[in-house]
Amino acid sequence: MFGLFKKKSEEQKLQEKYKKLMEEGYKLQSINRSDSDQKYLEADAVLKQIEALKA
Repeated sequence: MFGLFKKKSEEQKLQEKYKKLMEEGYKLQSINRSDSDQKYLEADAVLKQIEALKA
């Protein structure tokens, strides 16, 4: 309850964005493969940003 108004760190925001992109890519796999690949590339870029923050 006390963490209700706590701001998210940059890493947490990027992790949520990564998860969202991966889910969208998974959903697009059966519909449009090229769009799915694009989402996975965007997710990979976000993952690299997360790793850069950790280092």
